[in-house]
Amino acid sequence: MRCLLHLNWPMYDKSLRGWLLLTQVPRLRAQQRRALLAKRPIQTLCEQTHHELAAVGLTAEQCQAIIQPNEAVINCSLEWAEQENCHLIGFDHPAYPALLREIARPPLVLYVQGDPAALAKPQLAMVGSRHATQSGLTTAYQFAKQLAEHGLVITSGLALGIDGRAHKGAMDGYGQTLAVLGSGLDRIYPARHRDLASRIVEQGALVSEFWPDAPPRAEHFPRRNRLISGLSAGVLVVEAAPQSGSLITARYALEQNRGVFAIPGSIDQVQSRGCHQLIKQGATLTDCVDDILNEVDSLVQFAVSQQSELFSDALKLDTDQGLPFPTLLANVGSNATCVDVLAERCNQPVHEIMMQLLDLELQGLVAAVPGGYVRTRRG
Repeated sequence: MRCLLHLNWPMYDKSLRGWLLLTQVPRLRAQQRRALLAKRPIQTLCEQTHHELAAVGLTAEQCQAIIQPNEAVINCSLEWAEQENCHLIGFDHPAYPALLREIARPPLVLYVQGDPAALAKPQLAMVGSRHATQSGLTTAYQFAKQLAEHGLVITSGLALGIDGRAHKGAMDGYGQTLAVLGSGLDRIYPARHRDLASRIVEQGALVSEFWPDAPPRAEHFPRRNRLISGLSAGVLVVEAAPQSGSLITARYALEQNRGVFAIPGSIDQVQSRGCHQLIKQGATLTDCVDDILNEVDSLVQFAVSQQSELFSDALKLDTDQGLPFPTLLANVGSNATCVDVLAERCNQPVHEIMMQLLDLELQGLVAAVPGGYVRTRRG
């Protein structure tokens, strides 16, 4: 499959270059990004002057990063995406996962190796100890296999222990799995899971927000954890010691309004204490897959309604091109979306989005409902 930037609206290459540029801007806050994109579309971001950039609150260092970006790094990423099975998904692309757009500080670009359609499918994250017990490994495998058989994509972090067994269980259940990395996709970590990573590319996808050759660093893994939970309808913790990375993922899940599930274990095992702690704090005590399926149904339905058919045919990415305001229409689904969110997704000022929505509403393509706008059957 060719890079996603070849399968969408014209000039997306320039749009993607703009998002790659923004990822280089140090300490860029969400409100700064919104202010930037309210004045200029992402495609012309680098054409602004130092004065224009400073006027929206950027520091001298941030202005410099936009005016003189690291073109070598940007070109390297674009060239990486020309390889077979390698894809770049910018924040404004319809293929960008709907649930991930809703979190705080979503990544502006996703690097994907494998099947990008897997990102649009309902996902359940599974995380746990790198030093899992044999019982924990068996439980992780069995739960992942059963959940995959129920149609959920299993998302985890490729780590040793629970993560690896969850990936294997999903694939043995003839399902798909996503591995979110704390490194670039050309730097598989841990190295012991290179063969597993290759198998995941064939039966799912590897995902990262880091440049392809970025090394694994300690500060990358909390960022990876927020993506694992952000992509998913819920997070299942199989085994976790207190103050482990798995509990960080669970905390992100709570902040993102995702379901949190924990499998209890022996009171004598340190690997069970994190799960017991989560259960005391309100996580769903889980001893069968039905405990999960019943809870995550609403978020799963949201993911399905937003993107389930997005990749059934690559040309569907352009199905709105014959209609007015195709970019806006691509971001209006069957769930109500507010005008501010649509403006951010389309990189246009709110007043312009309002005028476009009025036009679309008069044509019967969208409808105003409590909480925003939805797509009509005609649209």
